[in-house]
Amino acid sequence: MSHHRFIRRRPFSTLSLVLLIALLGWFWQERVALWAFPDIISAYTAKEYCSCRYVLNNSAEYCQGYVKQYLSTSGFVDDAASKRVMVGGMGRSNSAVWVGERQGCRLQP
Repeated sequence: MSHHRFIRRRPFSTLSLVLLIALLGWFWQERVALWAFPDIISAYTAKEYCSCRYVLNNSAEYCQGYVKQYLSTSGFVDDAASKRVMVGGMGRSNSAVWVGERQGCRLQP
């Protein structure tokens, strides 16, 4: 019976504890997807910028605005000579390179 008194006396503490346990359970269930998220930011930005710049032949300024993220990226390099784009973000880095007119841009391993 003592646990019922605790719930009645501290409903917000009990609710917070239940929500925390549920949140931790969700994080555990989604851990693989959450771990991959930082890679997605830089890979998406590199691929989209490469396509915008070298497949669609837009200006660098236009494409930088096109791929601007709410989450910041760093280490942005547009190597026009080799048509390669390198982008870092959230501790990860990815690059995309223009392969050809029919193939477009491809992420590099």
